[in-house]
Amino acid sequence: MLLQDRVAFVIGAGSGIGRAGALAMAREGAIVIATDLNGPAAEATATRIRDEGGQAEGAQLDAGDDAAVIAAIDGAVARHGRLDVLHSHAGIQIPGTLEEVTADDMDASWRLNVRSHFVATRAAMAHMKKARRGSIIITASGSGIQYDSEMVAYATTKHAVVAMAKQIAKDYGRFNVRVNTLCPGFIDTPFNAGFEQQMGGREKLESYIAHQIPMGRWGTVDEMADGIVFLASDRSSFMTGHALVIDGAESI
Repeated sequence: MLLQDRVAFVIGAGSGIGRAGALAMAREGAIVIATDLNGPAAEATATRIRDEGGQAEGAQLDAGDDAAVIAAIDGAVARHGRLDVLHSHAGIQIPGTLEEVTADDMDASWRLNVRSHFVATRAAMAHMKKARRGSIIITASGSGIQYDSEMVAYATTKHAVVAMAKQIAKDYGRFNVRVNTLCPGFIDTPFNAGFEQQMGGREKLESYIAHQIPMGRWGTVDEMADGIVFLASDRSSFMTGHALVIDGAESI
């Protein structure tokens, strides 16, 4: 197994890509701490892992609560004696142009799409640097390496978190701690509500998927989970500071 007995802490594991990644890492032998703002959803992910014979804990966690995030990561290390993987997956999507997005909207986007990842990564790094090992995966977006119409808050913050991960990777590579971003394209989850609104409804979004993405389809959460396992494991042992784009060639 690629992740046998490694400890993986996942923020945003209650649904979608975060849940799929947590399940996939557990199937590769990881001990998973599944957290989510929705506590029952986090526990459901952990229960699914245990039902499949894996090891997992589930807990409610607000990614925007600095003290809670730090305490949860420190607590996981205290219980398990190590932290090998952090997948920081929290995010928010607020559509709109410069004149439509308020300063409060931008602050909310920054708080979850950048600052929460900074706090979680900082907490994890304290342990990984000492152990001289670890993989930190931050979910960005295809919007972090290209630009979307009428998505000023989302695209700005996703570009920022890609840049932040690259900077951290450069600073901490000598400690054998890797920091990469996952940049999904269109995956059919409720998170696409902002894009659906911005494009004028589900029908127009489906048309975009069919005609503007070279592969002509949505990606799946399982395809993203394969990328997460790759970044978490030694299969990517010489990869850091990389934005792993999985988007059916949309960004080309």
